[in-house]
Amino acid sequence: MKKDIEMPKVAGVKICIAKSTNNLGESDWGVYLINNNLIELENVMIVSKGYEGKDKNARQTSTLRHMIEKVEAQSVAKIESISPEVFSFYNEFWVSYYIIKELFDKKFVIEPFQEFDLQEITELDLQGKIAQ
Repeated sequence: MKKDIEMPKVAGVKICIAKSTNNLGESDWGVYLINNNLIELENVMIVSKGYEGKDKNARQTSTLRHMIEKVEAQSVAKIESISPEVFSFYNEFWVSYYIIKELFDKKFVIEPFQEFDLQEITELDLQGKIAQ
């Protein structure tokens, strides 16, 4: 049964939405996976979606799936670009990966926020929001 499967606790991995500036001086928003571990992550699968609320009639975004073969130790990988139009949604990211043949899995959620309500993300040297 599902309750009998022991999943190791995810540590040292973060998901965030961050704002950068492109060559034209315009804002570019992206979703990033941050690996603060001293070991690489392998076969990283990220499933992302957004939703306005828990109500079954609430608006939702498409579900996107991404695969990254390897995220090196203490590095960052860009997962996808994201539009500020969905910052008013709950943005959910299911992340699964392997460390030495052991499976890790966690759901990260970034709650609705405003573009001016950002924090420093030191690993990226950018402003953004970190998932809980």
